[in-house]
Amino acid sequence: MNKAILVGRLTADPELKSTPNGVNVCSFSVAVDRRFVRAGEERKADFINCVAWRQTAEFISRVFYKGRMIGLVGSIQTRTYNDREGNKRYATEVVVDEAYFTESKGSSAPQTERTNTWADAPAAEPTNTFGTASDFDQSDFMPSMSDDDLPF
Repeated sequence: MNKAILVGRLTADPELKSTPNGVNVCSFSVAVDRRFVRAGEERKADFINCVAWRQTAEFISRVFYKGRMIGLVGSIQTRTYNDREGNKRYATEVVVDEAYFTESKGSSAPQTERTNTWADAPAAEPTNTFGTASDFDQSDFMPSMSDDDLPF
């Protein structure tokens, strides 16, 4: 099984590009804090390269930016390529399948140089579509029955 789940901060603004066939691809790096810290030392982080494709790439490039916390689900992939000098290089990255907000918009760094997008609009207050028990009359859910009506 190959599944990676990460929560961290973007180290730079995501970079959106298109392949020659017009498929969107977004590359970025996420700083993920390590779970443990040694006494007297600062917490260390791992910097993990990520790539997202198609709609996920568009979503990430549109709403996430440097310093913003992001949650990712994907798989680890390795590949080889030859650099400009002809040297063989290896790359390990997370191919992102899902991206999630992991903090409220107001708790991250301010967006000073970004243009207005749909993501800049204030978020609607979450609503509870089911309500609470005190919001409803029990007769709305169950027909009134007496003990004589029960089949057992």
